[in-house]
Amino acid sequence: MNTFKLLASSLRGCRGHDIPLLRQISTTSPVTSLEKTVLHDYHVDQGGKMVEFAGYSMPVQYGKVGIATSHNQVRNHCGMFDVSHMLQSRVHGRDRVKFVESLIVGDIEGLPDNSGTLSLFTNDQGGIIDDLICSKTDLGYLYVVSNAGCKEKDLAHMKQQLASFKAAGGDVELEIIEDHGLVAVQGPEAAKILQPLVEGDINQLYFMQTRELVVAGIPCRVTRCGYTGEDGVEISVPNEKIILKQLKDKPKRRRVGLTCTGPPPRSHCPVLDGDGNQVGEVTSGCPAPSLGKNVAMAYVPANLAKAGTNLTVQVRKKNIPAVVTKMPFVKCNYHIMK
Repeated sequence: MNTFKLLASSLRGCRGHDIPLLRQISTTSPVTSLEKTVLHDYHVDQGGKMVEFAGYSMPVQYGKVGIATSHNQVRNHCGMFDVSHMLQSRVHGRDRVKFVESLIVGDIEGLPDNSGTLSLFTNDQGGIIDDLICSKTDLGYLYVVSNAGCKEKDLAHMKQQLASFKAAGGDVELEIIEDHGLVAVQGPEAAKILQPLVEGDINQLYFMQTRELVVAGIPCRVTRCGYTGEDGVEISVPNEKIILKQLKDKPKRRRVGLTCTGPPPRSHCPVLDGDGNQVGEVTSGCPAPSLGKNVAMAYVPANLAKAGTNLTVQVRKKNIPAVVTKMPFVKCNYHIMK
């Protein structure tokens, strides 16, 4: 599975909105003429309300989930943001630090390896062009991320200064990262949610530190930072590893609800098809007093995921008949506005 989809699954349905950028969104241009991030089709498929931001079609909210609810979700728990529209770049060469320090206000030379700083692009008069984060890696390059709203302006400024710097004998090259998306996972529960997907201890990565880490089996650059003011990370991941193939081919397995009687299924109990072949396993299960039976969730092949499909769950070496059942198992009784 891929990084974004696993994170989305870990968030149990929480969907990210580019909250810090909402104040800058307009809808003056038709969405069809806008650029799209690598996750655009995913947003649309999940019911995202797509609007214009910085020349991109971006989700401002999902379904009936309001912006305030999403804001509180990130503040109190965790949320995920598609920030692939931002400008990612690498600066190479012997004089890379000197070049970047000529563009920004910040001591890049004094940074420890694999750490970064929030800084500002400035013009020759000291005026502010844009803010950015510059990280000093131990791999022979600087990693720079700047805002989508100023992408064209930032890029033009960097290229213009690059030409002058090289003409004066400077050894530096600018690489625009166009084959990576950028995903931000933000909130007080971000590390807990991310840890099962990361090789190594995510808590050894501190604020404004950056590492190349394996996330969900995929080499990514992970930086512990973000614009929400909460704990979290930004993950730079290759475009071909996000979710386009899954969107096209559809998932081979689906999460389903199961109901049964007898001993309650527990985590890791095998799920069998009508021929007795194991086709999945239970992720969690328990008695449901309101229903007078047991309930469970499991992952099974997509062709067995239809409600009403008869399966078998093996509980303590006993085969228990089970039925695929729509969730939620018990109707919610919230007092809501009609």
